[in-house]
Amino acid sequence: MVLAVAGVPMARACDCCSVFSSCNLQPANEKGFVAGVAEQYTYFGTLQADGQKIAGDGEYIDSSVSQIFAGYNFNDRLGVQLNMPVIYRAYGSRTMGGSVAGIGDMSLIGNFNVFRHATQDFAFNWTLLGGLKLPTGDSSQLGIPDGTLPDGIGGHDIALGSGSVDGIVGTGVSVRWKRVFLAGNMQYAIRTEGDFQHQYANDWTWSAGPGAYVWLGQQCTLAAQLVTSGESKGKDTFAGVPDGDSGETIVYLGPQLNFTWGSQLSAQVGADLPVSVENTGTQVVPDYRIHAALTWKF
Repeated sequence: MVLAVAGVPMARACDCCSVFSSCNLQPANEKGFVAGVAEQYTYFGTLQADGQKIAGDGEYIDSSVSQIFAGYNFNDRLGVQLNMPVIYRAYGSRTMGGSVAGIGDMSLIGNFNVFRHATQDFAFNWTLLGGLKLPTGDSSQLGIPDGTLPDGIGGHDIALGSGSVDGIVGTGVSVRWKRVFLAGNMQYAIRTEGDFQHQYANDWTWSAGPGAYVWLGQQCTLAAQLVTSGESKGKDTFAGVPDGDSGETIVYLGPQLNFTWGSQLSAQVGADLPVSVENTGTQVVPDYRIHAALTWKF
């Protein structure tokens, strides 16, 4: 049994530009319906200018993104999945604050298992995914004038949607030998111009890391994993003009637990700490994030 999981990647610029794929969480993509929820909480509380910490006025963003998903596997190789994010963000400083909440940009993706091989002691799994992100989230925050929000926070940081139709492609690989394994995945978002002539930069998110099965039984498995993950994007544009306060490359490191029960229930929980944060201009950057996911096949 292989647990092809290495995190729940979600990028900061638009938390649903990188979607959760249940094919990475299921022990096997057997025919049938799947549903579940993936949650990520991120706290942004450090003000940086061009990669260097600077003194601020208590600027922060509390970001919670819950992705509710449902899908169908046509067979052990091909499936589709619909993701609907529910987002809550509180933001502010010592002198001002606010919050936004609602649904984000929905995504529809297809999963294809390119290759799978499994024996008693060895297993290899390779999957591909691709799909579209649709403009269902409120993008009105993109029109907030400069200087209205606290320093280091822009409308693109708190917007629930982009107003654009974007492409998503990705891949995931896992290898197991006896009780040890290595798993990883990567997604790339291809962005188009959305509302208010704003265009998020193309971005990619990735996660990978080694792990070992603490328990590997016929009915359930429990694995511990050390995951390195990251996200990187260039500068957004407004009417073709680059936004100097929007480019970033962040690398995280943290533990993760992966659990399966039979072929129906799968779960994971993990935490990430940033070990490298590079940004352009002045931005509030993350201090930590916590993520969890649960999926059920029926």
